[in-house]
Amino acid sequence: MTGHHHPPEHHHAHAHHHGQDAEFDWDALAGHLEREAELQAPAVTGAARWLGGLLDGAPVRRVLDVGSGPGVIAGLLADAFPAAEVVAVDRSAALLERARTRSAGRVGTHRADLPGDFGTLGRADLVWSGNAIHHLGDQQAALTALAATLRPGGLLAVAERGLPARYLPRDLGLGRPGLQARLDAAHEDSFTAMRESVPDTVAVVEDWPAMLAVAGLVPSGTRTFLVDRPAPLDAPARAFLHVQLSRRRDQLAERLDGADRAALDALLDRDAPTGILSRPDAFYLTALTVHTARATDGR
Repeated sequence: MTGHHHPPEHHHAHAHHHGQDAEFDWDALAGHLEREAELQAPAVTGAARWLGGLLDGAPVRRVLDVGSGPGVIAGLLADAFPAAEVVAVDRSAALLERARTRSAGRVGTHRADLPGDFGTLGRADLVWSGNAIHHLGDQQAALTALAATLRPGGLLAVAERGLPARYLPRDLGLGRPGLQARLDAAHEDSFTAMRESVPDTVAVVEDWPAMLAVAGLVPSGTRTFLVDRPAPLDAPARAFLHVQLSRRRDQLAERLDGADRAALDALLDRDAPTGILSRPDAFYLTALTVHTARATDGR
C-alpha cells in the first residue's frame, strides 16, 4: 500500500494489487511514486509541521508511515521529528528496500500485509497513512486497527482524497476541450470499480472525521495543503506527468472515446512540441487533505 496509484485523488499508489509478481517492474513503480511524493513534498512538510503543533510538545518517540511505498514521506517525517524512530510500513519488500536506500539509515522498515498484519506494527505516538486505507476492504476496521496502535495521547493522521491533480489547460489544442475533466471522471469510475473489487469490501460513508471517532479517537481537525507547481515545469515533473498520463492511458482506455485516446497519444509523443515533455503550459496543481484524531490520555 503506498499511497499513489490511485493518487490524492486516489493516489499515493499501490503495489498491492500487483501482488508480488516477479515480472512486475518494481523499479518503475518506485521511481514513479518517488517523483510524485517529491512533487508533493512541500505539502507534506507543511502537514508535518501542523501535526507537530497538534501534539503540542508531547514526546514523539515512534512514528509509523503505514503504506509508505518507497519512503519519501517517511523521510520527511524523520526530518520533522528528528528525535523519533520513524518506521516505513508496506507490503512490498522491494519498495521497503528503496526506502532503506533513500533514507541512509534514518528510517526503519517493517513489512506488513494488511489488514492481517495490523497487530505486528507495535505502538506509536504518531501514525501517518497516505492514500493507503482505500486499498483495504473494510476502511473502518482499518482505522480502528490503526487507532489501537496509538500510545495514550497519540495522533493518527490520514491523508485521503484531497483534490485530483490538474496539469493540463482546459483547451490544450488537441481534440475536444475538457480532456482533464473527462480523465478525472473516468478515473473516479475506475476507483469505484477498484473499491468494489477489493476482497471483503465494506461500503461506508467516507466521512473521515466521523470514521476516526467511531475508531475510538477524538477528532483533532482536518487541513488541506496546496501543491502548486506553475508552468513551465522542470524536467522531473514533466517526466512524472508523462508516466502518469501513460498509466491513465493504460487504465482508462476502455472508458474513453477514440478522440480522447488520440489526444492522450499525442500528449505522450516524446518528439512532438504538443507532447507533455515539451509543452510550456503544463503545470501541476493538487491538494493534500489530512484528517487527524487523538487517542485519549486514558487509553
